[in-house]
Amino acid sequence: MDSGEIRSQLRFKRRSLTYQQQQLAAQGLSSIIQGELLFTQGSRIGVYLANDGEIDPSLLVFNARAAGCYCFLPLIDPLNTNCLYFAQYHSDTELKANRYGILEPVVEQSAMLSAKDLDILLMPLVAFDREGTRMGMGGGFYDRSLAFMAESVHVKPTLIGLAHSCQERPQLVRQPWDIPLHLIATEKEIVCVKQK
Repeated sequence: MDSGEIRSQLRFKRRSLTYQQQQLAAQGLSSIIQGELLFTQGSRIGVYLANDGEIDPSLLVFNARAAGCYCFLPLIDPLNTNCLYFAQYHSDTELKANRYGILEPVVEQSAMLSAKDLDILLMPLVAFDREGTRMGMGGGFYDRSLAFMAESVHVKPTLIGLAHSCQERPQLVRQPWDIPLHLIATEKEIVCVKQK
């Protein structure tokens, strides 16, 4: 099965989850991540708004804020449309749909951070394997925004892929530009990836 077929199949699978299944998955994910004590006061955490059946991190956002962390949403850089920047996200942040229909903060460019400025990045995905390979939606936005991690021994941010357990694949083909995840968290477990 090629990557397009895998992507199509798993997007359908996650979109087919009922509202109740999505709610239970979000609660399970939150409980598991809370047990790992990943959020420390003052941390800058990149988050996302669930879309297209993605596992919902909103409980994690609530818990991160309660722990004194700052949360940031991705937005497509207006000058470099192939790259993501991050803007602080509060409950009253003004949001506007981008060209893909995904909500992102309305901010001045001076208020945007790059991924290098984050401590943790919670990333949505379509498929994952236990080697830390992440298959996204196919646009390459996260890979381009994190390319600096392939070129150096940059320790930040910690990359955590969030997914429903049904999105796991035995093995995905890792492309040269793919940036591997450090952890994968599902509603059932946290998978720690051995860095090579």
